[in-house]
Amino acid sequence: MELTAREDIEAPQDRVFAMMADFDSIERQAMRRGLDVTRTGDGPGAGMAWDVTFRFRGKRREAAITLADYQPPERMVFDTVSGGLDMTLTLDVVALSPSRSRINVTTVMAARTLSARLLLQSMKLARGGMDKRFRKRVAELAGEMETRLRGAA
Repeated sequence: MELTAREDIEAPQDRVFAMMADFDSIERQAMRRGLDVTRTGDGPGAGMAWDVTFRFRGKRREAAITLADYQPPERMVFDTVSGGLDMTLTLDVVALSPSRSRINVTTVMAARTLSARLLLQSMKLARGGMDKRFRKRVAELAGEMETRLRGAA
């Protein structure tokens, strides 16, 4: 299953990418939301990794996240394995002009177990709502980034 979104931001490409690659800040935000995050690899760069523990549908879950591709200021690719679910998150930053950028976010999910297949199937049945929520969340994040970048200028 694939979800995609794109948003334009009034900020230069390198500043947008730097904010997206601020892993310390992202880890702190995740912890504030109740996730246990442990960085296991050196970084920033390909090979950087995290072990994440969280609650989903009433159960404790674990995920291993690896930064598979790191090409500043254009692209980051994260591979995640959680139970029988594999997920790849691709973040691309494209310069539209010296002061304007576009972020493209793509998430691809694949199941390796029966329970993960059932989860993906239920997600596919609710695809319209999932697409809408995914795009809305990416738009909110882009708006927050733009506001923070304007404040830092």
